[in-house]
Amino acid sequence: MSKKHQIKARAAQVAAETDAARKSFMTGDSFENFAARVGLQANNQNAASHYTFDLVSRNRVQMEAVYRSSWIAGMAVDLVAQDMTRAGIEIISDMDPEEKDKLNQAMERLQIWNSLCDNVKWSRLYGGSIAVMLIDGQNVSTPLRLDSIAKGQFKGLLVLDRWVIQPSLEDLVTEYGPHLGKPRFYTVLADAQALVNQKIHYSRVIRLEGVQLPYWQRIAENGWGQSVLERLWDRLIAFDSVCSGAAQLVYKAHLRTYKVEKLRELIAMGGKAFEAFVKQMEMIRLYQSNEGMTVMDASDEFETHQYSFSGLAEIKLSFGEDISGALQTPLVRLFGQSPGGLNGSGDSELRTYYDNVAAWQDRDLRPGTTTLLEVVSRSELGKPMGDGWDFKFVPLWQLTDTEKAEIGAKDTNSVVQAFDSGIVSRVTALKELRQSSQTTGLWSNITDEDIKEAENDPPPGVEGLELPNANPGPKETPKPGENEPGGARVPA
Repeated sequence: MSKKHQIKARAAQVAAETDAARKSFMTGDSFENFAARVGLQANNQNAASHYTFDLVSRNRVQMEAVYRSSWIAGMAVDLVAQDMTRAGIEIISDMDPEEKDKLNQAMERLQIWNSLCDNVKWSRLYGGSIAVMLIDGQNVSTPLRLDSIAKGQFKGLLVLDRWVIQPSLEDLVTEYGPHLGKPRFYTVLADAQALVNQKIHYSRVIRLEGVQLPYWQRIAENGWGQSVLERLWDRLIAFDSVCSGAAQLVYKAHLRTYKVEKLRELIAMGGKAFEAFVKQMEMIRLYQSNEGMTVMDASDEFETHQYSFSGLAEIKLSFGEDISGALQTPLVRLFGQSPGGLNGSGDSELRTYYDNVAAWQDRDLRPGTTTLLEVVSRSELGKPMGDGWDFKFVPLWQLTDTEKAEIGAKDTNSVVQAFDSGIVSRVTALKELRQSSQTTGLWSNITDEDIKEAENDPPPGVEGLELPNANPGPKETPKPGENEPGGARVPA
């Protein structure tokens, strides 16, 4: 039996063991009241509740149907991906500003952020996706060697979701590191848009998973995670059902009833009498409108009833809050509406959400972006990134103009006071002011020439002091006998 069949057999065994464990989920250490039928082991309706697997991530067609037809499902997939990639990064390095601009322009020209956004999207929708680094002239099945990248070789990223690639389940990475236990190669299937039937080495891809699973569940998914929609599948159905049900109630907003004496006998008798009744109803519907009148027999009764929609908005909002909590996305970002209550602007929830996005960026995008910058630097600048370089994702939470002005004034006063007190030099003061421009937008025009010119200034606190002459020049040679007690001798 091959290793692949062994893995599949083991996955089937794990599924059977999981089903058996699920059937015996009751425990004996919980609260129990036999007389009141309260507790997990009591014979009540709650005791019959349990959780089952809802493996909708394996149904690709179902995932694509809900993504295309349900706007809330589309927002659940797209929103986080767009927020993780829309602001870009800021390179922290001693390299020239022109070189930083070239790197950022190359990232935009090659649509790197759009590709990374698609990579996050399809990993959230399907449970897994990869982005292949396209380096011209290199074999994608060989390990990536950064030193072999020449100028102009990097051409961008190719995003492939889990359904168009086959990971090498029998050939896993054995070298110690973050890729240990992951597939060594990914074979592109015939349905892909490019690189058909080619094996791609793991070092050339940026691999993302939707919701990461425990080990045995990951084995059952061919090493991938699950879709973010699987956890909130029942909430999605409930929310769409509430919306559809509320829409159907609109047709019952204005109900009308028409009472006819002995209608049952009239229907049973049939004939011309029943035909006359049907014709009468057709005439009423034909000529009745908001301005028109209703013509009927004197013994008949006509009534209208108003339907009450009270409570529907609260029910819909409650189901929307469930989806918002499941996605860790605030209502103001997901639905575009602020939460209720006093001072409910949604700013605190939005700030918390942006903090979560920053954490997801560092966890999922930072490793791949680090490699990408090394590749782009060699392809655009012809050299690797300098020593000690780093980058940070641009924060999504932006300060208002008033907040920037207040922070800028405080930072400027602090730097000026430190300089006037002689604590820091003018070079340090200029560097601090230019660094604060990243937050406040002030002092961004301080150039490297200004800082270099300030390096020639004397140290702080030495102005006005008379320094001893370190090099007074050559001393005059004394005349013969000048240092003797009688003075210098006068030649005869």
